[in-house]
Amino acid sequence: GGVARGVHIASLVFAFSRMTFMQLYPNFTRFIAKLFLTDAFQYFGGVCADCMIDNTGVIVLHGTGRDMVPVPEMASFAERFNFTFRAHEKGDANRSAEVEVHFRYIQNNFLSGRRFADFNDANSQARQWCDSINAKFSTKLHAARRDLFATERPQIRPLPIWVPEVYDLHHRIVDLEGYVHVHGCHYSAPYVLIGRQLEVRETKDQIQLFHGPRLVGTHQRMVGRTGRSTLPEHRPPRGQRPDKREPGLEEREIVAAAPELERYVQVLKQRSSGRGTLALRRLLRMLRDYPRASFLEAVRAAEHFGLYNLDRLERMVLQNVHRDFFPPAPPVIDQDLSDDTDDEDLSHD
Repeated sequence: GGVARGVHIASLVFAFSRMTFMQLYPNFTRFIAKLFLTDAFQYFGGVCADCMIDNTGVIVLHGTGRDMVPVPEMASFAERFNFTFRAHEKGDANRSAEVEVHFRYIQNNFLSGRRFADFNDANSQARQWCDSINAKFSTKLHAARRDLFATERPQIRPLPIWVPEVYDLHHRIVDLEGYVHVHGCHYSAPYVLIGRQLEVRETKDQIQLFHGPRLVGTHQRMVGRTGRSTLPEHRPPRGQRPDKREPGLEEREIVAAAPELERYVQVLKQRSSGRGTLALRRLLRMLRDYPRASFLEAVRAAEHFGLYNLDRLERMVLQNVHRDFFPPAPPVIDQDLSDDTDDEDLSHD
């Protein structure tokens, strides 16, 4: 895009056929590593039993070489695809050279003189470049990489029937402008969810916003840049303010769950500051957390006596809960059976 950027080159090479797959990323995390490896495995159509890596902290938990222990997250990822991460020993030039030479080849061949609009364009060109060099005859190998891969392919392990989508999970609170922030980028959320916590799933191409189990928005993921992504349906109609007389989200949830609370909710809103949002949220929390029968009994008593202080209401609910969960023990009646029964009546053949 006309701006010089530092990038991370990720490369995967088959040791025998030298089949190559590479991609460019603005950074390299465990999430990016799983994205890259998933794309590479699908590009090759299978995996090897062992994946030799350098001693990178992205995959290595501790140890080097034979003593390397991978991060549990990456070990679980490897188990999903039925392969094992192995690290080469420090100073093992023969092992590291198989990948390091390709990095130099990529820098001097692929990156030389090219221009990219963005990271998506760069990785699209990288995939085309991999197709080209893998099909090209190599004087060093005395064959094309794809021809050598044809003899290697029967030895590789097939992919699982279903390859799950890789995603990174975040939890974000919608700010006052109606956006959530992910890696310096701003993604819009429905304006009615301002102040609420959302579950944000970052996939390879998308940012998905979930409020509980409901998907409330899907954005195109912005890679390697900052900016705002705003969906029109997340904003009220232009020139129109939301009608304050309409019931809020909390009020709708309370009335839907317990229609008998509608009159209590209306009076509670009138006696609370503003639109009564905080009071309704607390009432909704009590409805969800406490036993329904104990809660409704306390609300009926509070409405009868005109009590709309939620602290007192919660104490009344707790008293009902105590009475329901810990009933008084039944009286113990002592019975002396020794005079009325003899041993013959108590014995059975």
